Amino acid sequence: MNNNTERSTILMGKPFSLSGPELKVGDKAPDFEAMDSSLQPIDLAKTGKTVRIFSVVPSLDTPVCDAQTKRFEDEAAGLGAVNIYTVSMDLPFAQKRWCGTFGISKVTMISDHKSGSFGSHYGTMIDDMRIESRAIFVVDKDDKLVHVEYVKEVGSHPDYEAALAAARTAAGQ
Repeated sequence: MNNNTERSTILMGKPFSLSGPELKVGDKAPDFEAMDSSLQPIDLAKTGKTVRIFSVVPSLDTPVCDAQTKRFEDEAAGLGAVNIYTVSMDLPFAQKRWCGTFGISKVTMISDHKSGSFGSHYGTMIDDMRIESRAIFVVDKDDKLVHVEYVKEVGSHPDYEAALAAARTAAGQ
C-alpha cells in the first residue's frame, strides 16, 4: 500500500485531498470498524467469507449515490452469493430511512459516521468535508481485493460493469 503519495478527488469542480492508502488489486482488504443500520458494530470479518462489493458513496441523499445504490440493488439478484454493501458517512437512521423509502433490501448499509475507519483504511476519506469519496472495492472470499476503483470526480458514476464482472469472476460465475 502506498501511504506517501498525495491523492485527491474532484468535488463540485474543486480538488480535495484523500486520506488513507491507495489500495490496489491484490492487496489484502483492510479491516474497519463501522455500524450497520441497526446500530450494530460491523467490521470486515462480519461481512463474511463470500465475495463482497463495497460501494462507497458520499451520501445517499444525492442523485449519483442514490442511482449507484439502486443499481447494485437491481444487480444483486443476478449475483448469487455475492454480498453488496453501501458505505457512507450517513447516520444509520438516515440509511435505514432511505432504504425503507426505496425498498432496498439486498444491499446492506454500512455507516462510517462514527470513526471514519472505513474511509481512512480504504483511502476514501475527504477529511475537509468529512465524507467519503466515490469508490468501488470487490473483495474475494479470502479478503483479497480483486477490483479497485477510485472515481476521480465525485459526481461521476463508477464503472459498474467492471465491478460486476470482477465480482462474478471471483464468485466463479
